[in-house]
Amino acid sequence: MRKIRTAATGAATLSLALAATACGGGSATGGGSNDSPKTLTYWASNQGASISVDQKVLKPELDKFEQRTGIKVKLEVVPWSDLLNRILTATTSGQGPDVLNIGNTWSASLQATDALLPWDAAHFAKIGGKDRFVESALGSTGAQGKDPAAVPLYSMSYALYYNKRLFAEAGIAKPPATWDELVADGQKIEAKGKNGLGAEGANLSNNIHQVFVLAQQHGADFFTTDGKPDFTSDGAVAAVKQYVDLMAKDKIVSESNAEYAQNQSLSDFARGKTAMVLWQTASATFTSLGMKDSEWGVAPAPVQSGTPGAGAQVNSMVAGINMAVFKNTHNLDGAAAFVKFMTSDEEQRILNTAYGSIPAVKAAQADPAFNSPGTAVLRQTLAISARALPQVPDESQFETAVGTAVKELFADAAAGRAVTTESVKARLRKAEQQMPAT
Repeated sequence: MRKIRTAATGAATLSLALAATACGGGSATGGGSNDSPKTLTYWASNQGASISVDQKVLKPELDKFEQRTGIKVKLEVVPWSDLLNRILTATTSGQGPDVLNIGNTWSASLQATDALLPWDAAHFAKIGGKDRFVESALGSTGAQGKDPAAVPLYSMSYALYYNKRLFAEAGIAKPPATWDELVADGQKIEAKGKNGLGAEGANLSNNIHQVFVLAQQHGADFFTTDGKPDFTSDGAVAAVKQYVDLMAKDKIVSESNAEYAQNQSLSDFARGKTAMVLWQTASATFTSLGMKDSEWGVAPAPVQSGTPGAGAQVNSMVAGINMAVFKNTHNLDGAAAFVKFMTSDEEQRILNTAYGSIPAVKAAQADPAFNSPGTAVLRQTLAISARALPQVPDESQFETAVGTAVKELFADAAAGRAVTTESVKARLRKAEQQMPAT
């Protein structure tokens, strides 16, 4: 079960990291970095249903890499709840891994620490060239105009998953394409005694993903073109209110979801308690929860009107995992060889199949294995209607501040307190005031 990136760190913590000058991992004395040129330490993010699942998926591949290169990889799978803080500590202490996974939305924030290796043309040449990677995935690897801070590893997008049986029982013939249709279908489901839509109201990053997409559909962003916070524009306020109103006004999200932060909405869906969920790359998770492929369907996430596409028809953020190297690793050649291995066509097929995600490499993505009903919608979304979150140094603080504002508004809705345009704007104004001065 993929742990949605929870970026649960305060602005002060990240500001400390940003103040560091070229600190990084790979210290010979730092717990877990290179003991020799034949050893690498790798922090992997928790992609599977559990850490033990990740270890089972990754160990055979790491053994394969050791057999081919003679380089042993010391693996640690880090939970999402700990990953960002662990990385920030490594950037300031100089004691961390050689290679690590990062949520792609953190790329610009971590790039600003100057701790990660910049992937310039020479470094990309070591792994087969930059043009091997899908353009949308490269768009979430760091600030525009700078060499990427990481390399795309797994690509994901949001989609609408729906329970076929619950839809049939409510007399719904097809999945909704617009938000109005989703609300109408959700209310039909509610009338049958089930929950219309699941949400993770206390999960900060999930909140950010949803309201970012809605803001795009309202023609707004949360940052100006020069990177300054702009949380209280009409479009941003409308986006947040529309999302929280799914519970507060439309009554298709259960009040209990205001406290969900550990993927409980997916469990509810798999148990037939909830008819719909908006999630990124969920097919492997449903299988792990015992749900048969025939029990659920998948469709593009809704838009305000029409069909998904660019501009106001954006219906997903560009989700995914990137692979980074600490700049002061003692085995740069070995680290590059490991990144090359993990992003090879062969490994991209193996790993993304195991996790139900989409390869970030063009050749692997073209494999028929990624054209199943569970992945075809995701591929199409990434190709035509997904947009990267703002690649700005303060992105992690944004996730925390605005994600918390949305969490608090869900708590208001669950408690029966009114959620109004004014109350939404007040929460977003407070979040904007929490951002570091630029």
